[in-house]
Amino acid sequence: MRIALLTALAMLAFAGNSLLCRMALKLTALDAASFTTLRLVSGAVALCLLVRFRGGIKAGGSKAVVAYGNWGSALALFAYAALFSYAYVSMTAATGALLLFGAVQASMITWGLAHGERLRPLQTVGFAAALAGLAALMLPGFATPQWRVALAMVGAGVAWGVYSLRGKTATPGQAPDPLATTCGNFSRTVPMAVALSVVTLPWLQLDVKGVALAVASGAITSGMGYVIWYHALPALRATHAATVQLSVPVIAAVGGVLILGESFTLQLLVSSVAILGGIALVLHKPRL
Repeated sequence: MRIALLTALAMLAFAGNSLLCRMALKLTALDAASFTTLRLVSGAVALCLLVRFRGGIKAGGSKAVVAYGNWGSALALFAYAALFSYAYVSMTAATGALLLFGAVQASMITWGLAHGERLRPLQTVGFAAALAGLAALMLPGFATPQWRVALAMVGAGVAWGVYSLRGKTATPGQAPDPLATTCGNFSRTVPMAVALSVVTLPWLQLDVKGVALAVASGAITSGMGYVIWYHALPALRATHAATVQLSVPVIAAVGGVLILGESFTLQLLVSSVAILGGIALVLHKPRL
């Protein structure tokens, strides 16, 4: 139950990221690079404050936060955040979430199968149902993005898949500590994000509401959401971790209906049932 609750909270946070980013880039003047930088910097600050409030690094004594995490994970996190922001300049919350987590599950399940994980017949049926739900949701009815934008979001999904897979194991020599690890990874993205903003300075556009949305995305739905996800990941197989994330497009699509005025259709309802039902089958463990 604990892992199920943590996973559900993480999925809500991930869907919140899609909605906050789309709101900032659609409803305000904030540019994509600034959103990325504000999101990553605010996430790093919030996480470091939490580590300090907790009283140091768990099982780490006087080690600095930067001793946790690693540059490989930080690069994957930065690539995800930057591509994510640029893609959401011109696509709906639902379409973006579908492309993002379709790429996430494809990369993670491919990794899992390549490393010996296998799906039972019932799980295979569930995974096929979830994919069918995704395919149905991608049929005419939602805005179809340009191929460059779609490719950017797919790239973001692959980067997030890499980040999630790296999060399943601690860096050698480190005790498992999701908060410190996530803080270390976010802290390492700050110079990358600042460099991005410097390079894109001629296109800088700031907006008070947009800044607030970016900070909320970084400190709450990114920082806190990723800590929760890191807590749940070690208990999930790669195939399970990938498939459960297929619920995020459904949550984002519903949020798009309620917050951004996207249309609610029978297509969305049927796809949601297929995706959530498929996930339930994949996660089901038969009684012995």
